[in-house]
Amino acid sequence: MDRMSPQDSLFLAVEDDRNPMHIGNVSVFEGPAPSYGDLVRTVASNLSLVPRYRQRVRFVPFELGRPVWVDDAHFQILYHIRHTAVPSPGSAEQLRNLAGRVFAQNLDRGKPLWELWMVEGLEEGRWALISKVHHCMVDGVSGTDLLTVLLDREPQPPPVRMPRWEPDAEPSALHLLADMVADAILDPINRMRGLPIVARATLASGLGLANPTNIWNFVSSLGSWAQPTAGSLNGPIGPHRRWSWANGTLEQVKEIRTALGGTVNDVVLCAITRGFRDLLIGRGEAVAGKVVRTLVPVSVRRESEKGRYNNRVSGLFPGLPVGIEDPVERLAAVRKQMEGFKRSGQAVAGDALTQLSGFAPPMLLSVSARLATHSEQRLVQTVTTNVPGPQFPLYAAGRQMVYAYPYVPIAGHVRIGIAIFSYLGGLNFGVTGDYDSVPDLEVLTRGIEAGIAELLEIARRPAPVTKRPRTVKPAVNGNGASRPARGRKVSATAGAR
Repeated sequence: MDRMSPQDSLFLAVEDDRNPMHIGNVSVFEGPAPSYGDLVRTVASNLSLVPRYRQRVRFVPFELGRPVWVDDAHFQILYHIRHTAVPSPGSAEQLRNLAGRVFAQNLDRGKPLWELWMVEGLEEGRWALISKVHHCMVDGVSGTDLLTVLLDREPQPPPVRMPRWEPDAEPSALHLLADMVADAILDPINRMRGLPIVARATLASGLGLANPTNIWNFVSSLGSWAQPTAGSLNGPIGPHRRWSWANGTLEQVKEIRTALGGTVNDVVLCAITRGFRDLLIGRGEAVAGKVVRTLVPVSVRRESEKGRYNNRVSGLFPGLPVGIEDPVERLAAVRKQMEGFKRSGQAVAGDALTQLSGFAPPMLLSVSARLATHSEQRLVQTVTTNVPGPQFPLYAAGRQMVYAYPYVPIAGHVRIGIAIFSYLGGLNFGVTGDYDSVPDLEVLTRGIEAGIAELLEIARRPAPVTKRPRTVKPAVNGNGASRPARGRKVSATAGAR
């Protein structure tokens, strides 16, 4: 039995029929498609590496404690791996539409919170896997790790003997209550012991929150919240989803970064800014002086926590400068903001506050999370998460994965979410939109691709050749004195002795 962290349990608390809280991806493989049985055996052979896939959520009576993970004594892998097809030859649009419908459906809370859909009939003889995993199980980074352990790193891996799995006995309601009481006594003590970590927390720059300069940077960076935001990106959402994608390459982004400065993330955010600018202008909305506020999740997972499939994520809130027309100026504005966040320590502070939420009674946390999700807010317009994926080939049943596009959920009054996933040199954008209020989602995805293209075109322009001014050496007469060069006009004073 393993108790959820406060952050993990919040992802369950905010979920309802209109706010499914799972992450996912669509992975396309070269053909021909394997048999359903071969796929099941491939996944089953790796299942022991991720025990959470055979556990389900057990709620404490009356929500007096955070939910716990228990072994599912009735686990059946055939329930979780499903088989479907699109009319052959299925186009990318048909696959995206199918994925949008699958992603809109909630996972069954009575069973382990994951599904895998095998899709046949794609063009070029290809097939796909649509993956769904609840956000309470993983964040984006550990979700990528799951992808690498459930798939193979070579076309024909050596046979693996699957160990016999025996589920642990499920705890009774009385046991859950007793464990909750013990946890309520010990957990706050453990959290108090961890409080000095907040003061010592450091970013990659080596500057801690205890540094007065960092505290000032943190406070001053909040001034950007005064900028007006785009209005049509917030509002109620329905139960259905649109899902699309955009493409780029890591090589392109690195070329832009080398020529124009910034980081890979800065370039990616600048391209997304162009996409939102096109979307808002296409809707007839004024963009001058406005920003699109985005939550950028930041992994705070330590090296010692690798292999643990829970959420270790904090966040930053930059304003995407959609009011800036010039792409180079746009990139510079994004870069300046992100450098300020790195100095301020906001990601570390956010994680510390999230961990301290464990002090609140779980029932109150659930209520506050639901209120926050369903209340009207216009501070944040979107979510943008960039997850580095494996740069080596992955295989399923001997077929190589060609590309993969991520899915990130939307909830509350946020109508669009963007996830970026890199694989084998490709940079793949998965864009989620509310079906009813974002019929123009393709404008955003085309704008993202245009944003990369325009920066790349500027980065490849030859440097302007500047002519050095010609210097004329003064002529020297027989006495060693300088005399004016032939053909130049010289003033009377210049020629006087």
